[in-house]
Amino acid sequence: MDLEKMIKIRRELHQIPELGFQEVKTQKYLLDFIHDLPQDHLKVETWKTGIFVKVEGTVGDKTIGYRTDMDGLPITEDTGFDYQSKHKGNMHACGHDIHMTIALGILAELVENRPKHHVLMIFQPAEEGPGGAAPMLESEPMKKWWPDSIFALHIAPELPTGTVSSKEGLLFANTSELFINLKGKGGHAAYPHQSRDMVVGASAMVTDLQQIVSRMVDPLDAAVISIGKINGGTVQNIIAEEAKLEGTIRTLNAKTMDFIKSRIEKISEAIELRFDCEVTIDYGSNYYQVWNQKKYVDQFEREMSLIEVPYQQANQAMTGEDFGYMLKEIPGFMYWLGVDSPYGLHHAKLNPDEEAIETGIKAGVHMLKHIE
Repeated sequence: MDLEKMIKIRRELHQIPELGFQEVKTQKYLLDFIHDLPQDHLKVETWKTGIFVKVEGTVGDKTIGYRTDMDGLPITEDTGFDYQSKHKGNMHACGHDIHMTIALGILAELVENRPKHHVLMIFQPAEEGPGGAAPMLESEPMKKWWPDSIFALHIAPELPTGTVSSKEGLLFANTSELFINLKGKGGHAAYPHQSRDMVVGASAMVTDLQQIVSRMVDPLDAAVISIGKINGGTVQNIIAEEAKLEGTIRTLNAKTMDFIKSRIEKISEAIELRFDCEVTIDYGSNYYQVWNQKKYVDQFEREMSLIEVPYQQANQAMTGEDFGYMLKEIPGFMYWLGVDSPYGLHHAKLNPDEEAIETGIKAGVHMLKHIE
């Protein structure tokens, strides 16, 4: 593996970030690379803007899955690099360009030195939204080449370059988007009694939502409801007819997610009665928890010590990842790869250390050859 070549690939991918299910240029770039590899033991199929690549193993009694995500985020890049995004308003601010580069490097190594088991490389679109993992599980190529186990990585800006980190059990939380629309009756600010003020209604709803976690969820069962955006009204002397709330729900327990949603719906009914208005709720994208199987995490830690890759025990996080849907159906695990960036995930100045690509390829190839 030539690290300089892989860095070049990463930078080319970094310049063409595309949103979920719009990864047309990205898919073509990946397919061009894949088709330039020796094809004797490769099978390739596409699904929407995603790609499946099967590497036939020398024994082939099992299939091991490796998943990478492909999409970018609707963020305007602020790095100032000469290879920054050419797609205005979009950026690979979550490291999916690094993820794809590592996957291509792994694939090239496995083609040259075939593994014992079959390997299914999954290039998955729409991880950031609306979610590609769940529908990809239902695709024909996935059903045809269903893996016995599966794993994936995600970059970690806070970890030293080349350090890997994981844990058994829960790694990432259950997450759900939250969009709430309130519709009342607008009017003149001097005659509030003739109107149904949705700025006041939205304010009351935000306060009520915060009491779900603080007063209805077990303090030992971590959960978060955060409202990140409020829109309402037009000018200062007109009572707002509509208001919109946008936020997120995160829980460490799948049942707690269901409970919180049921309480949000009860609160919305109460708001409708209190303010004589209409409330509608949309949960947008929902991601299932990432649950790592102990068997694979233990093997991962052992194997990393054999190839002298530094390993750290991870903490569970309230971040979301739709790879959780794959782990719900297929045993496996996910791990962090340190990239030592001063700026975090989803930041307009995210700057991963590209030296981590080498470790990512090394770790991935070794696991795909040794995982049982």
